[in-house]
Amino acid sequence: MRKAIRIGVLVAVIGVSGTAAVYVAKEEPRDITAVSASAPPGGDAAIGGYTYERLENPARTVVRDSLGTQLASFTDGSRSVLLSGKSRTFAEPKFTTVTVTSSAWIRFAPEPWKAGAEREGWFRDWLPKALGDTSPDLLAIALQYSEGAPPQTTKKLRVAGDASFGPDSAEGRLEKSDFYDYLGVDWDFPDKHEKAERARFGSLDCSGFVRMVYGYRAGYPLLGTNTKGPGLPRRAWAMSELGPGTTLIEDARRQATDYAALQPGDLLFFNLEPALGPRVSHTGIYLGLDSDGRRRVLSSRKVANGPTFGDAGGTSLIDGEGTYAKAFRAAKRL
Repeated sequence: MRKAIRIGVLVAVIGVSGTAAVYVAKEEPRDITAVSASAPPGGDAAIGGYTYERLENPARTVVRDSLGTQLASFTDGSRSVLLSGKSRTFAEPKFTTVTVTSSAWIRFAPEPWKAGAEREGWFRDWLPKALGDTSPDLLAIALQYSEGAPPQTTKKLRVAGDASFGPDSAEGRLEKSDFYDYLGVDWDFPDKHEKAERARFGSLDCSGFVRMVYGYRAGYPLLGTNTKGPGLPRRAWAMSELGPGTTLIEDARRQATDYAALQPGDLLFFNLEPALGPRVSHTGIYLGLDSDGRRRVLSSRKVANGPTFGDAGGTSLIDGEGTYAKAFRAAKRL
């Protein structure tokens, strides 16, 4: 299959909840679908011949083939890499009529980027393989937890499938469901031991969803506490203030409207409860422009009862005058 994709053969596929990243027509489309739409760009990536361009805001290196086609973008201080690949259209008809179509594939490089890293051995080995990789990327993995997503198991452990936000209680829906609760297993972090709560099995709050996708599934280091260190902390505010990665939009404690630096896969931060203070209280994953030309975020939320880029409980947009747009405060790239 990979060879067919590299030479531009279009394989028509329909999958479910991001599982379409496997690119075989195995199931009928359900509430969340990812449909491949076009072949990836051509070029001579497999045999070298790259050119490199340094850009600013944020500082990054853009990799092009000999024809000038952009193949990848590496941001200084970040492991998150934007790769050009087959165009995909993500849809969630239960919660929105719009779709998101993108040729951006987001993967983690082995280490954070720095200027001149194209001369290092890891880069020469990693990039050609990453450009030809058709396994689920970070965006496809994220959609494996949306409404109607089928369960996926590894060694009898359910690692993906429709996730709820968290159990109800007398105090309201508690935001305490991390990835290990979803998995139903206890977890040893470098700085803390956590026990999974049976009542939270299959549940992911907003930061727990990000930690599931970027941490447990994609291998980014995780912390068990809200401290600064070599990993992603537990809460949204700590990710924004203390967490690793490259800051794209500083939290100025007011609505952020400078979107120029954003790319799919970035972490976005929101203050949805300003009455409780100025810190952010919600996080999600930027998907990019939707079919209406608006900027859309995927996050786990209460009203939709789990991960969604739809409009249940407020439009999932960071531009305009909606709930999430007004609450948008900051952005980072891991």
